[in-house]
Amino acid sequence: MIIGHRGASGYRPEHTTAAFELAFALGADAVEPDIVPTRDGVLVVRHENEISGTTDVADRPEFADRRTTKEFLGHRETGWFTEDFTWAELSTLRARERVPHIRPPNTAYDGRYPILRLADLFTLVDEASAATSRALSLVAELKHASYFESIGLPLDDLFSGELADAGWADDPRLVVESFELTVLTQLRRRGLGARQVFLLEAQGAPADEIAAHGSAATPYAAHLGHDGLERLATQVEGISVDKAMLIRAEADGGVSPVPSVDGAASADTAPADTAFAGAALVDAAHSAHLDVYCWTLRPENTYLSEAFRTGAGDGAFGRWQEEFALVMNTGVDGVFADHPDLAISVRNDLTA
Repeated sequence: MIIGHRGASGYRPEHTTAAFELAFALGADAVEPDIVPTRDGVLVVRHENEISGTTDVADRPEFADRRTTKEFLGHRETGWFTEDFTWAELSTLRARERVPHIRPPNTAYDGRYPILRLADLFTLVDEASAATSRALSLVAELKHASYFESIGLPLDDLFSGELADAGWADDPRLVVESFELTVLTQLRRRGLGARQVFLLEAQGAPADEIAAHGSAATPYAAHLGHDGLERLATQVEGISVDKAMLIRAEADGGVSPVPSVDGAASADTAPADTAFAGAALVDAAHSAHLDVYCWTLRPENTYLSEAFRTGAGDGAFGRWQEEFALVMNTGVDGVFADHPDLAISVRNDLTA
């Protein structure tokens, strides 16, 4: 499964109509929006709730007084936050390229597109499915759920309501993902039938765990052994991992799939608490009846493993075909890609 990461964000400013439409035109099987709320409870698609890097809000004098500093998720951040705006106010902003130094061609589209609501994206996916005669999917990531619940904007409630309004509550094309299991559990209790995916970092612990247990929080690594994966299989249908958990840099400068860790010969013979990586992680997850997704495939040097970079600058394309193929050959069920057509070309070569 090739998932357009925030649309075709390698070619257009992320989370815009143009990015999502282009992703489907290039052949993506699904698109992935990040979801955050407004002050009045409207869900919008933005990478983060701080929006100065992806919109023109900093240039809008009428919103100058909204600039503020907040402490959440263990750090301080200064800027403009979606939860401090109504949807009517946010709808006046225009999107900008998030990494203009890496993707300068995308800046030609700055200012053309408004922020989208989740409701708008449901319509876009429905229209693209009808136009292409394909059952195109939506992989919705709920961002910072424990933080938003703490300020009176519970994402499980808001998301369930918008699904019902859009007729997507029982749509088999919907996948919901989060770095926090709590919100996924809340949605399951509300009767949401969509497939659920737990996002896993290579290090640290989930924000909901830290909020509840502090230094005793269960780390991500605790979910990556036999027992952890078996427990997850009772709560979700899949996991999604950083590509660094599937491929590794070698001492000689090369890169390879990670076959196993801690001396374990395979997922079948490892101790129950072994935190798997690479092909062994994929195999162990599949044995637990979990799907495995990987984020994020990008062709630019700055995002590639060092062995695959060329000498042409951070924004130049390196030897992306090799890295993409390494990831796909671990047996993952889906990948997130900023350039869906490039991921599709590698998938086609491998399956051929």
